[in-house]
Amino acid sequence: MPSEAPAAHPPADLTRSGDLVRIDYELWSESGGKTELLDTTREEVAQKANIPAPEGFHFGPRPHEIGGDRFPTGIENALIGLKVGAEVTREFAPAEAFGERDPNLIELFSMHEIERLPEMRREDAHLDVGTLLTIEGRRGRVVTLTAARVRVDFNPPFAGRKVRGTFKILERIDDPVERARAIVDLQYGRAAEFTIEHEDHAITLRLPERTKFDIGWMAAKPRVIDRIRTHLHPSMIRVVEEYVTPTPEKKEAEKAGATTAVAAPEAETSASEAPETPAPAPSKPAGKGAKHGAAAP
Repeated sequence: MPSEAPAAHPPADLTRSGDLVRIDYELWSESGGKTELLDTTREEVAQKANIPAPEGFHFGPRPHEIGGDRFPTGIENALIGLKVGAEVTREFAPAEAFGERDPNLIELFSMHEIERLPEMRREDAHLDVGTLLTIEGRRGRVVTLTAARVRVDFNPPFAGRKVRGTFKILERIDDPVERARAIVDLQYGRAAEFTIEHEDHAITLRLPERTKFDIGWMAAKPRVIDRIRTHLHPSMIRVVEEYVTPTPEKKEAEKAGATTAVAAPEAETSASEAPETPAPAPSKPAGKGAKHGAAAP
């Protein structure tokens, strides 16, 4: 009986689970005959849909880990096996995207319970349909309210909707420095502000100023280190924080500056207050024996 042939590896130009790639995409949801843009890397698409970009946000292809957790599992699975450089459009049922709506996740609360929530005690607190609330660690959206009762929906925002996505895998990220930068971008963001080096199988991350006191970076750092280990297998990972001590002004320069500042007015004073020199007496006419131009005795 012939032995089974070993499983063939997918072609090199097809994506595999765990690949770090650069992706261009747009995601749309469809519900009740309406289509809504959920997310995109394409500025012209967002402009046509009248979706303003958040402050500091820049459109453009993004790093992505195939089979990761950026998109729902059904959408991530659809990205496996795509040809690098090709664009595809796929449709996803609610169960493959953000899930079906669960009526048991719509709950009723008294207005008294809602008013006791920390976010409702702020001076700028406002309660209306669509307000987001955190109740017992769960994030929900107000769907109806009266003077006495508030109904909150804890379903994911796009649950129950069909999703259509257009994806283009632009390239697979292979360079070690760019792979580390992609991981920082996925786990924390602002990767362009990091200085990243790869030398002798070690990865060095030099942190920008903003991370030094950022609780978000403190939370993201363990994930960044774990993903760099998984993808690059470095012998060492260095995370460098640099604090430059300001250089004081040289005392000599200070003294020189002080002397110059004082000397200038003194010179001006001596010139203006000096006593007038008496005018010399008129000289006598030069005699025959006097040299030309010399005063007579």
